[in-house]
Amino acid sequence: MKIFSDIGRYLILLKNVFQIPENPKLYRKKILFELRVLCLDSLPIIAVISIFVGAAIAIQLAANLSNPIYPRWITGFSAREGIMLEFAPTMINLVLAGKIGSHIASEIGTMRITEQIDALDVMGVNSASYLILPKIIACVAFSPIVIVVSIFLALLGGWVAGVTTGVITSYDYIDGLQLDYTNKSLIISLVKGLVYSFIIASVSAFRGYTVSGGALEVGRASTKAVVESCITLIVANLIITNLLL
Repeated sequence: MKIFSDIGRYLILLKNVFQIPENPKLYRKKILFELRVLCLDSLPIIAVISIFVGAAIAIQLAANLSNPIYPRWITGFSAREGIMLEFAPTMINLVLAGKIGSHIASEIGTMRITEQIDALDVMGVNSASYLILPKIIACVAFSPIVIVVSIFLALLGGWVAGVTTGVITSYDYIDGLQLDYTNKSLIISLVKGLVYSFIIASVSAFRGYTVSGGALEVGRASTKAVVESCITLIVANLIITNLLL
């Protein structure tokens, strides 16, 4: 029954979060701050993961599809579809759930146990909206950039690895990337990224906002935030894939 109680508290918290801000100018400053702290600082790890995983995907596909009955472009084509539909939106956001999710939960959780949130409430500030809404907006707004950068770097890493190791020629790889390309895969990837970003930011903020106790509970809340974000993300991935494909 606790799961239903948590879902109810989560929905009530979201209702408080999405209320009209008291001071929109102050919110704009916080959104810019969260963009830098949560999003821009995550680009280096996203870039490293995308390049090396893209390279590994290309090499493995080339090795597994090295059969005379398969066309030479199939490696590039398969890499493009796999990276765009699953790796860039899903796997990258699973990584971000660990980095961003734990950061949000620990930050808000620390404010809760040090009574900073209570002080905001006493002053008449909607603490849920003030603390959580900028984080959600920043994560969702930055999501398309993360997805596009990840796709580009992963495909680039696959091209470099494939050509340098000799498992596929540059012409065949690029030919596969261009074959039957439509924007449908990119749109699905962007939709997934938007949903996942909202899940990560809101679930992590919920765990931090509702924590009680001391420093030990904040650590536990951070762990719960990451685990629950990942599980919810995987379930959402199945639902979105089934609906859009």
